[in-house]
Amino acid sequence: MRTKFLLLAAALLLAAGCKSAVTPSVITLPVPPREASQTDMLQFAADPIEDVGIGIVGLGMRGSSAVQRLTFVPGCHVAAVCDVETDRARQGIDFLAGKGLSAHLYGGEEESYKALCEDPDVDLVYICTDWIHHVPVALYAMEHGKHVAIEVPSAETLEACWDLVNTSERTRRHCMILENCCYDFFELTALTMAQQGVFGEIIHAEGAYNHNLDPYWKRYWENWRLDFNREHRGDLYPTHGFGPVCQVLNIHRGDRLTTLVAMDTDPFNGPRHVEAATGAPCTDFRNGDVTMTMLRTAKGKSILIEHDVMTPRPYSRMYQLVGTDGYAGKYPVQEMCLRPEGADNVDYQNLGYEKVYRGESLQELMARYRNPILTPELEALAKEVGGHGGMDFIMDYRLVYCLNNGLPLDMDVYDLAEWCCITELSRISLENGSVPVEVPDFTRGAWNRIQGFSYAFSR
Repeated sequence: MRTKFLLLAAALLLAAGCKSAVTPSVITLPVPPREASQTDMLQFAADPIEDVGIGIVGLGMRGSSAVQRLTFVPGCHVAAVCDVETDRARQGIDFLAGKGLSAHLYGGEEESYKALCEDPDVDLVYICTDWIHHVPVALYAMEHGKHVAIEVPSAETLEACWDLVNTSERTRRHCMILENCCYDFFELTALTMAQQGVFGEIIHAEGAYNHNLDPYWKRYWENWRLDFNREHRGDLYPTHGFGPVCQVLNIHRGDRLTTLVAMDTDPFNGPRHVEAATGAPCTDFRNGDVTMTMLRTAKGKSILIEHDVMTPRPYSRMYQLVGTDGYAGKYPVQEMCLRPEGADNVDYQNLGYEKVYRGESLQELMARYRNPILTPELEALAKEVGGHGGMDFIMDYRLVYCLNNGLPLDMDVYDLAEWCCITELSRISLENGSVPVEVPDFTRGAWNRIQGFSYAFSR
């Protein structure tokens, strides 16, 4: 209740500021105090679960593929499935039955998920619903003693981020964002190289979600995602590009996000998509075709992220790391560049003199820095099972492995809040003329207690 009051007060102050002739130089949002009975969840480890019973809520594209992947993950079983459309839930049950497995079925009503969250056979609620139901399901699950893993974007508002943080801290339940791009092979290797100092100190990073969704607006989402862009402004899908670079920069593990500035284009293509889909003119489309967000950290690092689902430029998550002694970039061509030796004798008329690793030379370089979680056996199994090239499977495998062994998860509730809050913070900046906005410290002062991102392993 206190969180809602503080956020409402902040909204009223912002509204008042918009009417004022003076624009604030920096917008500061309240950080609600932690309740005296709560402690932070940094490096939190729950009791080990030998065989994790997983309840999957939402059996659309992501949920149905999760049912299939999880049957290959050791140390877990699908204990229950739920969807508001019972036929979808039944398809999940039928798939499991075809493999000699069984699970409880819930569905038919919007709040059928509550019965799944109360099921004693469920240890982890794996949430793959539409975006607006992510948080209600997660909160109810944690209140009923379940760990939760939430598809992206896990939360759309600051209030939702704080609710997830506070509920996770109070119930001592894991609340993980299902950010699969943190487990893609290039990102895993570049993270290891950065941690071993190959690029020097990382001082700037870039990420994006640039994905032309023209073919999908009607075919797969029945326009609900297009409607979301029509009704909201800001970076609505930040975590694919943002999450992996936050890990490299040790966000809330020795550094933290401090300030954000956003800028966008007008909505050029969005109204056209609505008009093509509905046959009616669209004059109220809110989101720009391209949104750019810049962030600064407490230790003087910078981040640029982009969101573009409206233009026909090629798919890209950018993923660029700029270090004092090297560079890594994934799109449009995978390449790395290290500070050359003998630079004093270089002809500086030759603008491309740097030693750039691409193709075979890049693969040879990257082979020296295998990520510690990526054993040859796991990599082979991930590529066999699939899911965005295998990164979905690695994500599921690591989640279950950590729960089996009572270890801290790779991504905690603060990662979720930091990566997802970009949506509302970018909107606040945009609606106030691209004014800087302070990024709340969701750890409430604990961000510097742990030094460096790392994976946990059983002994």
